[in-house]
Amino acid sequence: MSYQVLARKWRPHDFDSMVGQDAVVAALKHALDENRLHHAYLFTGTRGVGKTTLSRILAKCLNCTGEDGKGGVTSHPCGKCEACRAIDEGRFVDYIEIDAASNRSVEEMTALLECAMYAPTQGRYKVYMIDEVHMLTTHAFNAMLKTLEEPPEYVKFILATTDPQKVPMTVLSRCLQFNLRNMSPQAVADHMENILKQEGIEAERSALLLLGKCARGSMRDGLSLLDQAIAYAAGPVTLKSVREMLGVIGDEALVDLMMHVASGNTQAALAEAEKLGSEGLSYTEAVRAMAGLLHRVALVQRVPELLDDEDTTSAGIKALAKAMTPEEVQLDYQIALQARNDMPLAPDEYAGFTMAILRMMAFRPAGTRLGLKVPEKKETATTPAATTPAATAAAAAAPVQPAEPKPQVAPEIAEPPAVHEPDIVEPNISDMPPPWEDDGGEHGAG
Repeated sequence: MSYQVLARKWRPHDFDSMVGQDAVVAALKHALDENRLHHAYLFTGTRGVGKTTLSRILAKCLNCTGEDGKGGVTSHPCGKCEACRAIDEGRFVDYIEIDAASNRSVEEMTALLECAMYAPTQGRYKVYMIDEVHMLTTHAFNAMLKTLEEPPEYVKFILATTDPQKVPMTVLSRCLQFNLRNMSPQAVADHMENILKQEGIEAERSALLLLGKCARGSMRDGLSLLDQAIAYAAGPVTLKSVREMLGVIGDEALVDLMMHVASGNTQAALAEAEKLGSEGLSYTEAVRAMAGLLHRVALVQRVPELLDDEDTTSAGIKALAKAMTPEEVQLDYQIALQARNDMPLAPDEYAGFTMAILRMMAFRPAGTRLGLKVPEKKETATTPAATTPAATAAAAAAPVQPAEPKPQVAPEIAEPPAVHEPDIVEPNISDMPPPWEDDGGEHGAG
């Protein structure tokens, strides 16, 4: 029998063996136990987190007949009946998996929907699993809307996608959506450790943690890397072999490099950079790893309890946290991030990496801003110094320098006194005689 890769050999066959998707598993199990079945499900998440696996398990739950052939819908498929074994082997006629990337036209979708109208041949339900559903054309989506909203009672749709933003809202509103989260490095490492115990292969915990980090949240990617590590090591999987296989930089080398940077030893820092290049390691990956190391140093400076006991470089990180001030760590972290962005613009990777190192040494925190350390100020002439006998004697022995003539300053011109204008008194009109009474009564007598 040919070798079967670990990702396929150890694919979960029931809900109890699923790893890292407890919330989704709990919701599906409760729905199956209470017979609250939806006609359309949508599984979203990054690659390798279990979308297809959940689809197959759900199809088995819907069509399982039990070992005695009398069972019904259940959340615990037996795995021994004809329906369960046929679904696991990919030969169940009523479970159809379709890749939307290669079957995306409206004609293919129309043919699929026409077949969905027929009753199931072998099972209790006819289950259609459409993978990467976001790749369907707009016309294909429109063709399936009506059937997706009101399918026959014996038809179930399971849609899966890594990019739910591209799925039309009209489709999302007709589905019960479940978001599958990324796997943590610890969860991936634990699952790898369990598999290797059953396979009879020894492995270091630190090596499995490194593989879990490189998996980037995908269990399938992690198991593929584990297959590669087993083949590369040709024996026990060690941290050294995994680093050589992946071409990643060990934290020990980065700790030594940052210690040289903190101490200002430019020659030693550049020698460490040359050593990384001679080992065939990527300087772009080195900048990324440097930023990760500085992040861990900053965490240890603020909360020392966060240091992982399983970390093989915990002693080096503690020493680096004492050798660098928090301001230096924050500044170097920003320089590393900027260097990662500038790496494509550098003449070559070596130049970009070494310039980042030189930039860390050239720019050190100083000044009084943001609570940074301030160098001690020397006493000035305005600061009164303590009088000592020695200082008094020295002052007496010193020759008296003639006083320098002060420059003459022109006297200030006094401002002229303010001129007060006389107040103008307006006559009271009521006291004045009317104009017809002027000149006495001469006009009136006439």
